[in-house]
Amino acid sequence: MKATRLSRRKKWLIAGGIVLLILAILAGVFFWYVSDYYRAEDVALEVMAQDSGISQQDNLTILSPTYPTDTAIIFYPGARVEAEAYLPLLDQIRQTGVTCILVHMPFHMAIFDADAAEKIISQVPEIQHWYIAGHSMGGAMASKFASDHSDQVDGLILMGAYIYGDYPDEDTLTIYGSLNQSVEDYIDYTENIVEIEGGNHAQFGNYGPQKGDLPATISAEEQQRQTVQAIEAFFAQRTSR
Repeated sequence: MKATRLSRRKKWLIAGGIVLLILAILAGVFFWYVSDYYRAEDVALEVMAQDSGISQQDNLTILSPTYPTDTAIIFYPGARVEAEAYLPLLDQIRQTGVTCILVHMPFHMAIFDADAAEKIISQVPEIQHWYIAGHSMGGAMASKFASDHSDQVDGLILMGAYIYGDYPDEDTLTIYGSLNQSVEDYIDYTENIVEIEGGNHAQFGNYGPQKGDLPATISAEEQQRQTVQAIEAFFAQRTSR
């Protein structure tokens, strides 16, 4: 009887050891995966270094216009992309008079904090008009937040992404590059869609070529310029309602 109990205990110890080993391997694979991310290029980091209108607060980078505004965009980066890569784009947007709040996501993946915008909105009462935006997976998570909190946001801005969830297309601006056809294939709505001719998936940010992405035939600067232009037109359309 005693030998049987020892045998069972040994089996449980072996099983427990195997489970721990599997968990350790999975954890190792996960941390290896998330540590292999796209770094911001120098042109993006220079934006942070040069301008006093940009500040950091906890996991946020806040880009403030030179004059008071009641409108802000909360931006979710693409998966496995360093948040600073989007500073050149957001810097141009804030120059149109819109506060931009860039969220640094856990492990560089918005899926781990899709509701980050909720806390931000509650902490900045002077902003009356909130928009949530995102690129790629960041756009999907921004779309999910807008769908779940439609009473808290005035609109949704997607870059290299499409509406994920139940959010009105008339309140959504969808921007994508013509070389990123996989996005177009999933767009089943017709309102406020802007296709940037010669643009690709990655050039909404400044983090270099992305695996599986076709090379753009226009510069990142031009793709971002047209993106800002589309956002300005979207805001102007909504103001004139």
